[in-house]
Amino acid sequence: MTATERALELTRAAAEAAADKLGTNIVAYDVSEQLAITDVFLVISASNERQVASIVDGVEEKLRELDAKPVRREGEREGRWVLLDYLDVVVHVQHVEERTFYALERLWHDCPEIELDIDEAR
Repeated sequence: MTATERALELTRAAAEAAADKLGTNIVAYDVSEQLAITDVFLVISASNERQVASIVDGVEEKLRELDAKPVRREGEREGRWVLLDYLDVVVHVQHVEERTFYALERLWHDCPEIELDIDEAR
């Protein structure tokens, strides 16, 4: 089983929104074969807490346009790692230090990476 078209649509829209807010190192993994709870993990880096918040706001705004609202949100208060759970897609916006320390890519590197076709150098 692979990620649904809806999951891919949300993932690409969220990645575009994150890039618009200067998110970096944006990577998406199709975890549908490994996890029953979601199809995609989208991981985004931000250089500071304010930028984490800005990216989260941008992703939520963009996905709201696609009639998607997060069913769960965690980590907003600290602003170092915010998780947005859209059921089909789980978005992780991480401060670069948290991204390096937790290394989610190491956990999911066996899963197929999703081509995002975004320009991070905006």
